[in-house]
Amino acid sequence: METALANMTWKRQVIFLAILLLLWKADSATIRYSMPEEIESGSFVANLAKDLGLRVAELATRGARIHYKGNRQLLQLDTKTGDLLLFEKLDREILCGPKDPCLLHFQLLLENPVQFFQADLQLTDINDHSPEFLEREMLLKIPENVLPGSVFPLKIAKDFDIGSNTIQNYTISPNTYFHVVTHNRGEGKKYPELVLDRALDREEQSELSLTLMALDGGTPPRSGTTAVHIEVLDINDNAPEFLQSLYEVKVAEDSPLNSLVLAVSARDLDEGTNGNLAYTLFQGDKSQPFAIDEVTGEIRLKRALDFEAIQYYSLETAATDGGGLSGKCTVAIEVLDVNDNAPELTMSTLSNSTPENSPETVVAVFSVSDPDSGDNGRLTCSIPNDLPFLLKPKLENFYMLVTERPLDREERAEYTIVITVSDLGSPRLQSQHQVTVRVSDVNDNAPAFSQRAYTLRVRENNSPGLALGSVRAWDADEGANAQLSYSLLPSPSAPASPSASASTGRPQQPAPGALVSIDADSGQLFALRALDFEALQAFEFLVGATDRGSPALSSQARVRVLVLDANDNAPFVLHPLQNGSAPCTELLPRAAGAGYLVSKVVAVDGDAGQNAWLSFQLLKATEPGLFGVWAHSGEVRTARALSERDAPRHRLVVLVRDNGDPPLSASVTLHVLLVDGFSQPYLPLPAAPDAAAAAAGAAAAGARPERLTVYLVVALAAVSSLFLCSLLAFVAACLCRRAGRAEAAAGALAGPEGHFPGHLLDAGGAGTLSHSYQYEVCLAGGTGTNEFRFLKPILPNLPSQCPGEEIEENAVIPVNFGVN
Repeated sequence: METALANMTWKRQVIFLAILLLLWKADSATIRYSMPEEIESGSFVANLAKDLGLRVAELATRGARIHYKGNRQLLQLDTKTGDLLLFEKLDREILCGPKDPCLLHFQLLLENPVQFFQADLQLTDINDHSPEFLEREMLLKIPENVLPGSVFPLKIAKDFDIGSNTIQNYTISPNTYFHVVTHNRGEGKKYPELVLDRALDREEQSELSLTLMALDGGTPPRSGTTAVHIEVLDINDNAPEFLQSLYEVKVAEDSPLNSLVLAVSARDLDEGTNGNLAYTLFQGDKSQPFAIDEVTGEIRLKRALDFEAIQYYSLETAATDGGGLSGKCTVAIEVLDVNDNAPELTMSTLSNSTPENSPETVVAVFSVSDPDSGDNGRLTCSIPNDLPFLLKPKLENFYMLVTERPLDREERAEYTIVITVSDLGSPRLQSQHQVTVRVSDVNDNAPAFSQRAYTLRVRENNSPGLALGSVRAWDADEGANAQLSYSLLPSPSAPASPSASASTGRPQQPAPGALVSIDADSGQLFALRALDFEALQAFEFLVGATDRGSPALSSQARVRVLVLDANDNAPFVLHPLQNGSAPCTELLPRAAGAGYLVSKVVAVDGDAGQNAWLSFQLLKATEPGLFGVWAHSGEVRTARALSERDAPRHRLVVLVRDNGDPPLSASVTLHVLLVDGFSQPYLPLPAAPDAAAAAAGAAAAGARPERLTVYLVVALAAVSSLFLCSLLAFVAACLCRRAGRAEAAAGALAGPEGHFPGHLLDAGGAGTLSHSYQYEVCLAGGTGTNEFRFLKPILPNLPSQCPGEEIEENAVIPVNFGVN
């Protein structure tokens, strides 16, 4: 029997579900499903994907999920099949109470892209609760003179089911005095009344014990019972009567406890104890929040009201006199809503990181709710206006938080957004929810050097691996986008090939990679080899900084390295040239006076600055006091007039010293022959030791770089020019004023004033001469080397001849050198 009834119930529910599906197809705005309560968890509700016209594969890829008010999970979605299943067993009485129909509103949320679907699940009631009386026994005191047909109200039973499953009928145990009549007073409740069938006789029977049964309409029906004890009283022929059969009152839900709701009043025409009234409430629920004063009839609030739980109360009030007669009335209490619930925010989707430079991006999806009603439940959402974010409403009470414009992490890396939800009640209530959005980095900033150009200085002859300095760059990005790697770049100004260098006439600068290296992580620059100031005074190159982003960004800076000079080159004598041949001998007429220019020592120094400032000193002489050397110019002059006693041959050693620290020096040997006239045959050459010294000087000269050849030619030209001018001046002076030789000698030995120190001569270039001289250059014919054999001043009307050779075999080349 029970199985058949269950099958019938299930068939009715299936038919009801089919009707709901047809109604849903007619209205596509909201999908509605229906199913009985108390179905086991995991039970199939519907194929949601099919009903919404979605492919099953979309559910997983688009992040489909079910959202219910308050984030409570009642349903679950199987994304593999699209089936909507019960997450837990649903109890209609817990979820909806007496509310009918019981609709559970839920939404299907698709996150990518965001899409919402509204759906309802209606829970139908099953007969899972039996009627229940709150009291085990009811006591009625009925006077014996009550006429047949009199009605006595009984307390009702409570059934949590609704509809046909709630209480439908009351019965009483068989007896000869009473029967029960069930009434419906319009609010859906059944009220039992005990009707007297025949007159009572207290002397015959003073008490009756009956059983009252409440039956519901379920299949199978359920019942509940209570005992009714009747005491037959003596005569009391007037029952109490209320002034109103129905009392209506409205009470705010925030009313304080023990506050007066209303006062009911009844009257009884009897006197004495039969006229004394006692008021009582027929409470159908123990949790009734009201209590009545038995004497005054005042109904007061004993527990707090909650509009969101129950909005309406119907109370049955009875007034009973001392004789046991009673009257009744109905008190209808409507609970008024007050704004006592702050809005709630439920976050559905939240992205903690948003990439910069992206267009409009969904940061969060959330819903808001307020259990209040009317304006108290209408909500508004807002965020601060100074943030680059917007709130976009979706469906009912759903919002999306999106970026208003592309973000810039370098401007601001994190945003704290306070979402304020406010209702429209009075006073307004609001709640706030804080969302932190971090802006993720995009490689949109190239590295920047601290300087556009760097200048580094290093002294020549440095050790390989010496740290020259460092370059520094920074990147406004973060992470790998800000990790920098340094490298050397080819300089666009450097010649690309040796031919390009030759076309410019300048020595080719080595590639930067052959001179320096750079630490890729720190930007520290190191010298790869020792640098030579004489070969390379300065060079420059480009340094690049590249980040590790994707795509990588880079920048560059120019680095100029200045090589500082060190005193690593000794002075080199250009004239007289010290080579392996016989040294050049200077001819000095015995008629020369004091200050006569004998020769000029020309030297150069490959260094620069004060390291190339040269000074000359007579280190050794055959006859001290006869000759002197100008410290500035290296001119060798006679210190006094010659005499017949002076030796015909003199050997002078001149020391050339630079001004470096420590100073370097070189020496040169001069041979001077005293002659009566330039037509006199030359004396023999010096001994072998002098030739050996000359050979050593020549070997040292050959070791010099080839570039000194240019200096040699220039210096010889300068010496010749200066010597010729001096000789002409000397001849003129001898013809005009022979007597003034002493004063001229004193003036010749005095040094000129200059911007260099008094004992130094700047020989940083190709040598210096302060006057112009003319020399006759004799080349040794037949030697094939075209080397200088000697230089001799040219005097008017005096023949010139190289010793040991015929005039025909010599090439005499007058050369005029002028060096300033």
